[in-house]
Amino acid sequence: MQPLPEVTKNLLIINVLMYIAQLSFAHLNVYLSLYTPVFASNFQPFQYITYMFLHSPSDMTHIFFNMFALFMFGRDIEYALGAKKFLTFYLVTGIGAGLLHSGVQYYEFSQLLAEYPLAAVEKFANSVPTLGASGSIFGLLAAFAMLYPNRVIMLLFPPIPLKAKYFVLIYGVLELSMGVTGTGAGVAHFAHVGGAVVGFFMMLFWRKRGERF
Repeated sequence: MQPLPEVTKNLLIINVLMYIAQLSFAHLNVYLSLYTPVFASNFQPFQYITYMFLHSPSDMTHIFFNMFALFMFGRDIEYALGAKKFLTFYLVTGIGAGLLHSGVQYYEFSQLLAEYPLAAVEKFANSVPTLGASGSIFGLLAAFAMLYPNRVIMLLFPPIPLKAKYFVLIYGVLELSMGVTGTGAGVAHFAHVGGAVVGFFMMLFWRKRGERF
């Protein structure tokens, strides 16, 4: 197994350190999580970057599975893209995930506002901010499926082998369907979809430019 490359290693360290800081300083969640613009007074533009380095302090599985995926997939992708391009990819997919999530939330708000103004204001004024590296992780999944489409991934639940291209496609469709139907409250499904979509088009753009990985 190849040693862990620098950017992947440093991203793992930063996420873990930020998680420890969150446990010690609860106000970090207020300042650095992503609030949706327009109806959230706590929103700041820098949150589109900072939110992806935070995780739910009350749910250790949140950071565990994100960091496990970063460890598993980030290694090969960084070796393929190079350190600078990999870091750019990670950050851009995370920002893209946050933007799509904000856009969907604003659309839902505007639709509800037109019919039930008081309900819309009450619901979104008290909305929970978004945090987590999942958008970037889904970007990595998209990149992995494009770079190594036929590599077999052993799923945890259920424990069956599946080629990367099928795994990512099925996972993406599930996230999209759960986002549309509102299944799984508290999960930013459209942020996951956004990260995968941005990751796909970034890889496609680099490939069409003739860049070799």
